[in-house]
Amino acid sequence: MSEQNNDGYYEAYWPRGTRQQKTRALAPRLDTLEGKTVAQLWDYLFKGDEVFELLEEGLKKKFPGVKFVSWRDLGSTHSGDERETLAALPQRFKELGVDAVISGMAC
Repeated sequence: MSEQNNDGYYEAYWPRGTRQQKTRALAPRLDTLEGKTVAQLWDYLFKGDEVFELLEEGLKKKFPGVKFVSWRDLGSTHSGDERETLAALPQRFKELGVDAVISGMAC
C-alpha cells in the first residue's frame, strides 16, 4: 500500500444533482383578506381541526368579510389518494374562487 501525503486536503463532490426545474417568481401577496376566500389544507395529522377553528375565528375578527373553504371539503393532503387530491386542487380552487391558502401539517 502506498503512502500518500495530501496535507489534510481531500477531493469532495457535491452530492446534489443538477437542478431539474427553474426557479419561478412567487405569487404576489394579497393586500388584505377582506372579501377574499381562503382555502384550508390539512394532512389530518396533529390538531388541525382545532388550529383551523382558532385561525378562522381570529381572521374573521380582523377581516369580517373573509370566507373559508374548509379542509373537510378538500380532502387530506397526506393519504392514500393524496396524489389525486393535490393534482385536483388548482381546478378546485378556480371553481371555488379561492384567493389564498393556509396549509397545515403535523409537526
